[in-house]
Amino acid sequence: MRIAVNTRLLLKDKLEGIGWFTYETLKRMTLKHPEHEFIFFFDRAYDKEFVFADNVTPVIVNPPARHPILWYLFFDWGITKALKKYKADVFLSPDGWLSLRTDVKSLAVIHDLNFEHYPKIIKPVFRYYYMYYFHRFAQKATRIATVSEYTKQDIVSHYGISSDIIDVVYNGSHDLYKPIEEDEKVKVRDEFSDGNPYFIFIGALHPRKNLARLFKAFDIFKEQSNSSTKLMIVGNKKWWKGEIEDTFNAMKHKDEVIFTGWQAPDILNKLLASAVALTYVSYFEGFGIPIVEAFNAETAVITSNVTSMPEIAGDAALLVDPFDINSIADAMMKINTDEVLRKQLIENGKQRRQLYSWDKTADKLWNAIENTIKM
Repeated sequence: MRIAVNTRLLLKDKLEGIGWFTYETLKRMTLKHPEHEFIFFFDRAYDKEFVFADNVTPVIVNPPARHPILWYLFFDWGITKALKKYKADVFLSPDGWLSLRTDVKSLAVIHDLNFEHYPKIIKPVFRYYYMYYFHRFAQKATRIATVSEYTKQDIVSHYGISSDIIDVVYNGSHDLYKPIEEDEKVKVRDEFSDGNPYFIFIGALHPRKNLARLFKAFDIFKEQSNSSTKLMIVGNKKWWKGEIEDTFNAMKHKDEVIFTGWQAPDILNKLLASAVALTYVSYFEGFGIPIVEAFNAETAVITSNVTSMPEIAGDAALLVDPFDINSIADAMMKINTDEVLRKQLIENGKQRRQLYSWDKTADKLWNAIENTIKM
């Protein structure tokens, strides 16, 4: 079988949510199935690190897909031509984008429909593309994979797709995420937080990650607790301008907020494992990989009671209303002062994390590919 794959998000030192999904699943599938050929379609020069095995053929498809017009040209013309040239049996797209001009059977991985629920937080030029194309991608797909039951039902309700052709594959967590010794935690805190305890947020600084309310809640926490605990923000400031920046600048305790920028997984594990708790209070997620990373690092979790997050967290997190800053602040207070609660959440996380692994994800995604071929 010849499997063509959209690998445009495999970017050296720039892997984020969907990029990690692409990396972790493809690395396992290509090695586990040497009898099949994989054609990786990149939209720019690629790193050899991403050519995982001898059965992978890397191909650069033009133009570089960095803007809606170029997305259209890349998928409907570049990918269409490449699928024909390499005689692909199936096209796997880990980010959900498809060619509408090909007859090759396609498996789209749709991670979430945040743009359908909160279109105004997306720049108009991108919003119009998503709103116009994604329901067409869903209709075009021979089969769809997604990362939670929540998103599966969201796709069914928004796009009228039969649930019978949607496979839930969940996400996993990088093998590097694990607990560290107490003396190592002390070193990490000395280096990054002047020796102080801290809450940690991990992810792109996007509006739906709810950082503005997290900042307001942290101010309330500081006022009520008189605690030395800080707030650490790990991620790129790509969407910093606007409400997030304005809210931060208005904070009374903004000097207690630490920005680290993007961090490689080995450093990120140490930061996460040394935190009092992960504060992941997005108001929309298709999955929420940092929740599972925290389970593996054995760090307590505060997360939201909406969309996919209760499904992923189960009983291993303190759930809050992401639209209520007092709810978030109360959870921060509880988890900062109640050691028994914190330890119980960590124990529950040890059980919960067994549900999620990239090996399981890759196996389920492979099954979805096989089911796509059969249709």
